Amino acid sequence: MSRQSVRRLTVATAAAMAITAAPLATATAARAATPGAATADSFYSYDGSAPLSSFAPGTVLRTRTLQYHVEGISTPLTAIQLLYRTTDALGRPSANVTTVVRSLTGDSSKAVSYQSFYDSLNPADGPSRAIAGDVSLGGTIANFESVALSALLAQGYNLVIPDTEGQSADFAAGPEYGTDTLDSIRAATSSVATGLNSDTKFGLMGYSGGAIATDWAAALAPSYAPDVNRNLVGFAEGGLLVDPAHNLSYVSGALAWSGVIPMALIGVSRSYDIDLTQYMSSYGQQVYNQLQSASIVDALGHYPGLTWQDMAKPQYADPDSAPAFVAAVNRINLGSAPTPTVPGYIAQGDGGVFEGTFGDPAGIGTGDGVMVVGDVRALANQYCATGDGSIEYNQFDALSHVGTAAVWAPLAVSWLNDRFAGKAAPSDCGRIPAGNSLAPERTVPTS
Repeated sequence: MSRQSVRRLTVATAAAMAITAAPLATATAARAATPGAATADSFYSYDGSAPLSSFAPGTVLRTRTLQYHVEGISTPLTAIQLLYRTTDALGRPSANVTTVVRSLTGDSSKAVSYQSFYDSLNPADGPSRAIAGDVSLGGTIANFESVALSALLAQGYNLVIPDTEGQSADFAAGPEYGTDTLDSIRAATSSVATGLNSDTKFGLMGYSGGAIATDWAAALAPSYAPDVNRNLVGFAEGGLLVDPAHNLSYVSGALAWSGVIPMALIGVSRSYDIDLTQYMSSYGQQVYNQLQSASIVDALGHYPGLTWQDMAKPQYADPDSAPAFVAAVNRINLGSAPTPTVPGYIAQGDGGVFEGTFGDPAGIGTGDGVMVVGDVRALANQYCATGDGSIEYNQFDALSHVGTAAVWAPLAVSWLNDRFAGKAAPSDCGRIPAGNSLAPERTVPTS
């Protein structure tokens, strides 16, 4: 990759990530479209006579072609959007949307499946809607990511950009993120409109919320989508959520990132059809109701100092005393997921104090402000021990979650370039520091 491309990608990614850390009180005026208007787009609804269960995962149900938009402004690039059949967190057939953008300089031989970090409980904030021209505060992240992706297109990569959270915006539901991503690739390579085919090689790439989708897709591919797995060259990710129970403890009381606590509770409740309000105090239910359609920009910095204990009834002050919560977080713990069979590049920051997270819980430790570095090291070591050893791990001790993204992005692209070029994947196995236990949570008696 040229120095100019690296510089462009770094700057663009830094700008995109900065959106999540910007002051939000004055940003509300920027909302230019209501979520209801975007959600009402009939393209997103499957209305065929045959039940979704009659279609194989990845089957294209509807296709449209439109101009690629950034912040509502049309560009010369053409985007092909596909409604396709996939599988939700409970294993039920569902419909989802992905976007394919063809490089003007490349061919059909290579593509990057880019998983956005749009992190929202509102389906109107998905990348497909931003690409179609919808503009909303919650969709700002997906819009700004489009700028960063220009470097990949310039290098000849086709892009496949799934709405990883599905059509009900199941925030933090990792397994669903994974199936949505894998079936998105299936749809993209089976559609005549995209120009991609069953021989197109793919790299997976994503940061933060996008890393959740990237890692789960890589982990589930051998069993759920072996046809996709055989064409994967590797996965590149950073700022990864591994064990949500640990993250809950780490961000508890944080100045900025504590708002993800209620967002994650809502997402898990929604995706697994469970009721967590039974454990909540009146204040907890108030916050829970306020954020039902929130994006990360609605929550970040809006609940400084918030803790699980603030939201829970006194008898559930220990999260592990809530059985439904324990069951849910164990289902989205990557430590219990399969090991990918393709090479991986994983980056993680450890400067969370710069984003107002000062916690250092026993057995969990520190992180980048929202993600736990010990968990990521543990997962990387687990992949080394149970895979083929092709894991590269970078830890940036002085960088926070936002700061790490700007460094990670060009390194991730460079790493993927080498995999597409057929170069042997580097390995840090044997040199990665030990991490935390990723064992499932156990329910404890109420106090």
